[in-house]
Amino acid sequence: MATPFKRVMVLDFETAWCSSTYTLTKMTTESYIRDPRFKAWGAAYKVLGYTERETKPRWVAGADLQAFFDSVDWSTTALLAQNTAFDAAILHWRYGHLPCFMFDTLSMARAVRGVEAGNSLKALAEAFGFPPKGTDLMRSNGILDELPHDIATTLADYCVHDVELCEGVFEQLSVGFPPKELQLIDMTLRMFVNPLLTLDPELLKDAIEDERIKREGLMARLTVTEKDLASNDKFAEVLRLIGVEPPTKNKKPTPTTPNPVGKTYAFAKNDAMFQALLNGDNEDVALLCEARLAVKSTLERTRAQRFLDISTRGTLPVPLNYYGAHTGRWAAGRGSSVNLQNLKRGSALRKSIMAPKGYSIVVCDLAQIEPRVLAWIADYEELLGIFASGQDAYAAFGAQMFGIPKLTKESHPDLRQSAKSALLGAGYGLGWFSFAAQLLTGFLGAPPMRYDVAFAKQLGVTKDMMLEFMDYAPNMEKALSIPRLCDDNQIVVHCVAAKQIIDKYRAAAKPVKDLWELCDSLISNSLAGGWEHPYKCLNFNNGRILLPSGLYLRYPSLVGKSDDKGRVQWTYGTQNKKLYGGKLTENIVQAVARCVMTDGMLRIQKRYPCVLTVHDEAVVLVPEMEAFEAESWVLEQMIKEPKYMPGIPLAAETGVALRYGDAK
Repeated sequence: MATPFKRVMVLDFETAWCSSTYTLTKMTTESYIRDPRFKAWGAAYKVLGYTERETKPRWVAGADLQAFFDSVDWSTTALLAQNTAFDAAILHWRYGHLPCFMFDTLSMARAVRGVEAGNSLKALAEAFGFPPKGTDLMRSNGILDELPHDIATTLADYCVHDVELCEGVFEQLSVGFPPKELQLIDMTLRMFVNPLLTLDPELLKDAIEDERIKREGLMARLTVTEKDLASNDKFAEVLRLIGVEPPTKNKKPTPTTPNPVGKTYAFAKNDAMFQALLNGDNEDVALLCEARLAVKSTLERTRAQRFLDISTRGTLPVPLNYYGAHTGRWAAGRGSSVNLQNLKRGSALRKSIMAPKGYSIVVCDLAQIEPRVLAWIADYEELLGIFASGQDAYAAFGAQMFGIPKLTKESHPDLRQSAKSALLGAGYGLGWFSFAAQLLTGFLGAPPMRYDVAFAKQLGVTKDMMLEFMDYAPNMEKALSIPRLCDDNQIVVHCVAAKQIIDKYRAAAKPVKDLWELCDSLISNSLAGGWEHPYKCLNFNNGRILLPSGLYLRYPSLVGKSDDKGRVQWTYGTQNKKLYGGKLTENIVQAVARCVMTDGMLRIQKRYPCVLTVHDEAVVLVPEMEAFEAESWVLEQMIKEPKYMPGIPLAAETGVALRYGDAK
C-alpha cells in the first residue's frame, strides 16, 4: 500500500461524562460529541517513528489541545486509536482537523480475532499479555465543569497507559494484516468521521406529522389510547375489533416455572406472528403494531425523529462496523440508534438523505452477487450462462426450474417470484420448513406471503403429493408448529408448496448440491483434520479458510459429535454454532462476495468518496456537473472482473439523484 502519510499519531481523548445523564452507554457517539456539555479534559498522544527521546506518550491538557492540534500537519499525519470513530470524530468535529489516514485497533481485532471475541482494549491487552488497562476513569464520573487536580493527574496517567496499550496491540495486529483491509477501515471511518450527506428536516417533520395523524386517527376510530396499547389484553381486544385474531405462543420456561402450561400473546418485537402483522398489507394493523412498540418503550422514538434530531446538529454521520459479521460484511454501528441498513425503498427516510449543494448521489447495487458467486464457486455453468446472457435471471432460472421454456415476469409472475426466492435463498441448504416459516414473515425482506391452493396447483402439486406429505407424521408435526394466523389446512398447503419449490431448486441446481457435499467433507478433512485443500480462490486448512482479501474465515474450537444416528454434528466458537455443508457454503459465498464488493468500492474511493454502503449497494458522492459520467464510471468499477474469479459475469444497477431515495 502506498502510504499517504509520513507519521502515525496514537491518540486517546479523555472527556467529561456522567453515568446517569451524559454517557455513551445512553447516548450515541454522534449525540455525545455534538452535545453542548461536551468537554475534553485532555488527550494523550505518541508519534510513532520519532527519535528515542520522544518514544513515551505525552499528555496535553484540555486548554492546550486546540493549539497542539493546529501545530500538527494532518495532511501527512495518520491517526491510530482503539475506537477511532470516537477519537477522530472529536478531533474533526471539535478541533477542525481530519487525519490523512485512519487506523483502528478495534476494527482490526474484529477481522483478526472474530466478531464474537472480546475486542475491547481491556480484552486485547489481556489477550496479548500486556499490563492490564486501568480503572481510574471512574473517578471522573459525574464531573462536568472543573476537574480537581488530583483526578486530572490520575486521568492523565490512565490515558497515557491506554496509548501505550493501543500501540502494543496495533503492533500485534499489524503482522500480516492486508493493506487493502486497512484502506477499507479508513474508508469506513470516513463515512462517520467526515460526514458529507445532509438531511432534509422539513421532509422529516412532514413524515413525523403524517405518521402521528394516521396513528391518532386510527386510535380515535377504535376509541383506544396509547396506554391501552401497552396492555396485552387491551391490545388483543383492539386487534379483534378490526377482525384480527391475536397471535399466541407457548409460554417460555422460567427458573420458577420450568414447565409452564398454556399460551401467551405473541406481541414481542421478535415474535414471528407479530412481525407478520407489523409488515403485513393491512395498514391499520401495521400502524397499531408500530404504536404498540412505541408505547412499550419510553426510550423508543421513531427513526424519523432521530434523523430530525441529527439534522439539528449537523450532517449525517454513517455508523458502520467494519467486519461486523463473521463473513466480514459491514453491520450497523452498535448503539448508534440509526440503522441505515434497512431503510425501506421509497420511504421518506431514504428521501430525506441528500447530497450537499453542488453534488449528486450515485447508487450502484451489485445484482444477484451471491447467486453469481455461488454459481462460479460451484461450477454451475448453466446458471453462469443465464447471468452472462444479461436476460431476466429470475425468469430464466424459473424457466429451467419449473420446466416452462417461455416463463416471463408477465406470463408467470408468481412462479418467477418463487424462482427468485429459491435463487436468492435456497443455495445454502435451506429446507422446506424454514422456507415456509420465513415466507410468512417476509422472506429475505420481501412482503409476507402464504401459498394457497391455486398457487400449489400452478407449481404442479398433486393430490398424491399432499397425501404423501400428510402421511408422514414428522412433516405434519413441523408444519403445524409454524407460528401463523391461518388455519391448519392452509398451513399444510403452504408447506407442501414450499417443499415443492425447494425440491425443484435442488433438482435443477445439482452443482450446488455437490458443493454442499464437498464442504461437508472439507469440514472434517480440512478444517478439523488439518488437511490443506486449495479450492478456487480459497484455501482450507486447520480451522480457517484463506480468502482473496488475505483475511481468514475462522472456525475456532471446531468440535464434531455423533448423534443417535451416527452422523457427525459440528459446532464451533464459544456459542457452539452449528457448521455443516450448506452453512459453510453460505459463509464462503458471502465472504467472497464481500471481497468483490469491497474491491469495487476501493477503486471508486480513489476518485469519489463512498459515503454509505447497504448490503450489496455502494453510495457515492460525485460533483453534480459530472454525475452521469460518474455513474457510468462507478458501474465500470463495481463490475470489473476480479483476477481471482476469472469468468464470473458481474452486473449491477445504478441510479443518480440529489436524494438517496430517488437514486434507487
